[in-house]
Amino acid sequence: MHICVLGQGYVGLPLAVRAAEAGHAVTGYEPDRARCEALAAGSSYVEDIGDDRLRAVLDSDAYYATCDPQDLKGFDVAVITVPTPLTDRAPDLSCVRDAGRVLAEWIEPGATVVLESTTHPGTTRDVLVPLLEEGSGLVAGRDFHVGFSPERIDPGNPDWRLENTPKIVAGLTEGCLERVKAFYDTVTDVTVPASGLEEAELAKVFENTYRHVNIALVNELSRMAHTLGVDVWHTLELAATKPFGFTRFLPGPGVGGHCLPIDPVYLSHHVKARHGQTFRLIELAQDINESQPDYVVRRLQDALSRRFRRSVHGARILALGAAYKPGTSDARQSPAVEVTDRLRQMGADVTVVDPYLPVADGGCREIPFGATAAGVTVGDFDAVVLLTPHGEFDLDRLAAEASYVLDTRGVMTAASHIERL
Repeated sequence: MHICVLGQGYVGLPLAVRAAEAGHAVTGYEPDRARCEALAAGSSYVEDIGDDRLRAVLDSDAYYATCDPQDLKGFDVAVITVPTPLTDRAPDLSCVRDAGRVLAEWIEPGATVVLESTTHPGTTRDVLVPLLEEGSGLVAGRDFHVGFSPERIDPGNPDWRLENTPKIVAGLTEGCLERVKAFYDTVTDVTVPASGLEEAELAKVFENTYRHVNIALVNELSRMAHTLGVDVWHTLELAATKPFGFTRFLPGPGVGGHCLPIDPVYLSHHVKARHGQTFRLIELAQDINESQPDYVVRRLQDALSRRFRRSVHGARILALGAAYKPGTSDARQSPAVEVTDRLRQMGADVTVVDPYLPVADGGCREIPFGATAAGVTVGDFDAVVLLTPHGEFDLDRLAAEASYVLDTRGVMTAASHIERL
């Protein structure tokens, strides 16, 4: 089939490459010209898709990257994988609408359009379908097929990938569902049919709401445990020995990525705007997790004052990690970035180390173990804050050379000069 994937980011590019590997002729539509040119040259900016894998589908002519909407003509299946961010703390569906308008011009009878972008229940039926019908002059469910299949991409996860993660599929009609399922059966091992579009849309935002609420719970627990002088990390280890009725979540500097800081807001905002009701647990979790970077800064501030009788202003701080999770360059909504930004706003001299991200102002690629070209060592910093525990970081050597470490992920052994959040 001719498959078009609109948006070639963390979700769209893996889907496009996988579909090409499955034998389809794939057009990857990416309106960002610089990104499009990189893909056409065989250079991937998504870690889950290596350059060799991208070049293989390019060389076989199974994949073509373009920023020209005319290349969408004649598609059998088009999948929309564009961002759904927040603007002024409210859902922003402008990218979905833009994609729908671009796609509508090229819909032919019998074609299938699938939305993968995370959004609130009702978006496919009430927002996307009218745009597709208006632009094509065709009727959804009769002349062409429409579906929703929520993305479940976990960047950097070597175990659960697109092809072996169960894929929820939904359709506007039973016939639409059959077409959507038939496509995803060619690229994934397991498809899970949903009874309706709204159920599939709600399932996606609830999956991340579940994680968001539980992370907020342990983040607040860590604050209370610190006040009580109790080791929260050992407490969670003990609780996790219960073989039923408990799932272990861990504290951290906050939540990041495209999902957790955003998806629950889509649900709570929609419920409030449409029905005037408040999803209280989501809003409370949002308050806790959004304030976690400030809590990390306060802990660091307290440690500097207590241990070295100095303020954050003028302190030399080494921040390890800028991505929101280990093993990836994904810094979208990263709490690590928020922590370093706040420290700099308070006058700290912050050096950021992240082997996966380009060197920014005040940043470097490697931890300054021993002497660097500038003669700087880990011991020259007043404090180290471990924000993202990339595997490239030598934590044993860090513990040996640092004057003080605030470990926000609980991966280091507590010591007189190492505090865990």
